[in-house]
Amino acid sequence: MNRKPARQQGRAPTIADVAAVAGFSPMTVSRVINGEANVRASTRQAVQAAVAKLNYAPNAAARSLAGAEQIRIGMLYSNPSAAYLSRFLLGGLEQARISHVQLVIERCDSDAQDEEQAVRDLLASDVDGIILSPPLCDSENILALLMASDALVVAVTNWRPPAAISVVRIDDHEAAAAMTRHMLALGHRRIGHIIGNPTHKASAQRLAGFRAAMADAGVPVDPSLIAQGQFTYRSGLSTAEQLLDVPERPTAIFAGNDDMAAAVVAVAHRRNLNVPSDLTVCGFDDTDFAQSIWPELTTIHQPIAEMSRTALKMLVHAIRSRRAGSVEPPSEAVLDYTLVRRDSDAPPSLR
Repeated sequence: MNRKPARQQGRAPTIADVAAVAGFSPMTVSRVINGEANVRASTRQAVQAAVAKLNYAPNAAARSLAGAEQIRIGMLYSNPSAAYLSRFLLGGLEQARISHVQLVIERCDSDAQDEEQAVRDLLASDVDGIILSPPLCDSENILALLMASDALVVAVTNWRPPAAISVVRIDDHEAAAAMTRHMLALGHRRIGHIIGNPTHKASAQRLAGFRAAMADAGVPVDPSLIAQGQFTYRSGLSTAEQLLDVPERPTAIFAGNDDMAAAVVAVAHRRNLNVPSDLTVCGFDDTDFAQSIWPELTTIHQPIAEMSRTALKMLVHAIRSRRAGSVEPPSEAVLDYTLVRRDSDAPPSLR
């Protein structure tokens, strides 16, 4: 059945609609719409054709404000999980459209020199405020540069950065503890944990939550069942092999994100281990990865797109308050997480 364009269904088309018609990610569509030069001609043509087909007008509402109210917000991104990043950017793009503001997206690599240059480029483009996505919110270089500027900043993070920066977060520690308690309640005692990138503060928070729940249950943590990952699928493959090679292997593995959890499931299948009857596997984030593998992952739902939307709304409010001559104190928004149970967990096998 052919789907009607979004406008014919009673709503304005969105970035996601354009991406679906063009066959590219929302991130790529945004780059074309924002006029970035480093885009293939064929890609640009496909996106422009989709824009024309849907009659998509990303900045029509903003242009109607006659320029006086226009706000430019910069978003710095760098994340090893494409699934996480896609949801985060999509949330920000959609909220920018709703709020009638311009969103300038800048990629930032992990080395200090590139971080500093990305921040300077954004500040030089006359943005009114900046959203820091994880893990850039953990960077001391970036925070120092932003604190020295006059830009308003909202960080999506799990810790308390400098006092001048507003925060959007979930409680990573408690979320990880909740997942660990769930696995313990199923009867698991030999539970492995794959830590995320050691430079990301979320990794330490999730590990601490895991350890706290195990301690509260009086279950010792076997050091051989703790493996260091990087939040990437590839690191999940190697750490899964490491954990499943332990002489008394774990009956359950809690990975620090869904990318690594999906890799654990793949390794288990390769070893003829049934998930979940032979091995329970749980993740964190609830990205598209969680429902695109078999069995679908039990995971912690982190409202990634909503966190991005909330950060943008907070920043727009702060910018408009500043323009009106009011000084708003930095604020903090703590969003809810949800433990989503699907098909990858079960009580330990008695075999």
